[in-house]
Amino acid sequence: MRKQIVAGNWKMNNDAAQTEALIASLKSQEKTTNAEVMIAPTSVNLSQAVKATEGSGIEVVAQNMHFAENGAYTGEISASMLKSIGVNTVILGHSERREYFNETDEMLAKKVDAALANNMRVIFCFGEELADRKAGNEETVVGNQIKNALFHLGADAFESIVLAYEPVWAIGTGETASPEQAQDMHAFIRKTLNDKYGAAVADSVSVLYGGSVKPANAQEIFSKPDVDGGLIGGASLKADDFFAIVNAF
Repeated sequence: MRKQIVAGNWKMNNDAAQTEALIASLKSQEKTTNAEVMIAPTSVNLSQAVKATEGSGIEVVAQNMHFAENGAYTGEISASMLKSIGVNTVILGHSERREYFNETDEMLAKKVDAALANNMRVIFCFGEELADRKAGNEETVVGNQIKNALFHLGADAFESIVLAYEPVWAIGTGETASPEQAQDMHAFIRKTLNDKYGAAVADSVSVLYGGSVKPANAQEIFSKPDVDGGLIGGASLKADDFFAIVNAF
């Protein structure tokens, strides 16, 4: 049975006081589903967030990490550093990291390896841009992003990997892929896994949708058979909206 997951990516938002206040508000919400709930605060507030969520059932995850264990990488954070403060899951490959920080498939493969070597779970992001979608190349782009960064792994590794499809044209734009478009791509993603690793892996990996999910559209998107949850951006910054999405299953 695949896990249902709703993860809130806070991006570069919320200082220490705002982080504390939002977590307090999240903890006061009523959860009516079995979905796993995750939040990804900015790195400077991760330790504080881990302590604030203790015993709440909300998992704190990181937005990024470096592939090296240590060394002369000013400003970077390693997997073991995250583990040392109680962070056991990391988001890798987000479209903003790819676009603004030039993260390549090769680099992301190394980050995935480092996370798995430290017994971390990975939420691996990928997705096409608007030009790719208009040209009808979305499946080629998505397939290559998955294959280039993940297909060097053995089948067992996928027990620690969650996939997150994020059509870049539907992030922060107010545009949303239709539930049917999301389902079609998620089905393709599962077929891609099946072709490489077989049905057991393809059917067990959770695939999240990450493109302007809101309380108003979450239930319809989550009702699709190959959509196992969401990677939520803006709506995760409001406790009521975020838990409306969590409870949309």
